[in-house]
Amino acid sequence: MRYLVAIPIYNEASSLHRVLEQVRYYAPDILVIDDGSTDETPQLLAAERGIHHIRHVDNRGYGQSLIDAFAFAVERGYDWLITMDCDEQHEAAWIPYFLWSAAADDADIISGSRYLQEMPGNSQPPLDRRAVNQKVTDLLNEILHLGITDAFCGFKAYRVSALRHLNITIPGYAMPLQLWVQAAYRDLRIREIPIRLIYNDPNRHFGGALDDPDARLMYYYDVLVHELGSSLDELKQKAVDRVICSCDALEPG
Repeated sequence: MRYLVAIPIYNEASSLHRVLEQVRYYAPDILVIDDGSTDETPQLLAAERGIHHIRHVDNRGYGQSLIDAFAFAVERGYDWLITMDCDEQHEAAWIPYFLWSAAADDADIISGSRYLQEMPGNSQPPLDRRAVNQKVTDLLNEILHLGITDAFCGFKAYRVSALRHLNITIPGYAMPLQLWVQAAYRDLRIREIPIRLIYNDPNRHFGGALDDPDARLMYYYDVLVHELGSSLDELKQKAVDRVICSCDALEPG
């Protein structure tokens, strides 16, 4: 199995070296996407050897970093892509667990969950983040019947062949909503595995109006409604195309 570990970063100078040092134990191929860092991150990243990296000249959003990682994995022909954050809230020691699950299961997306089961050493999540996550997760399950417990965990493994069927365009933090809708409508196989819940910086900002939990939740709802409509329109068009093709095939030559 040929796999890539992709790490989106933004101003991660304090943790970059430690995280890469740990990931190197488990991954021969590492991609770092620097989303326009303004601290010492670019200089530190330039000193790291043996990794791939993409540099955004300005801050384009977490979702855009993952979009770039998806494209990189597809273009380079990897079998699996593992994504994880660089703030030490995702533990590199879990990478073999994702790989074992990828080899043992027929899933297309293996998603880490901080809430699937209680684990020793779990942190207490900020109340507003837990509430927003729970509301969005419950809504996704109600609409799409996903059966997930953590809609926003960035620690995931993707079957790269499945990524070819997705059209992810949202550059910001709402990107997972687009991902879940498209995964459900394309019948991708989804599995969750438990990971530890770690919050090293509960005061970390989303930026601008999204720092307000109510505004963030409404933004997520807006993105979800739009994506549901877009994906449904796409499915309708595909159904129409299939009918047209069937009719054409029935016409006498």
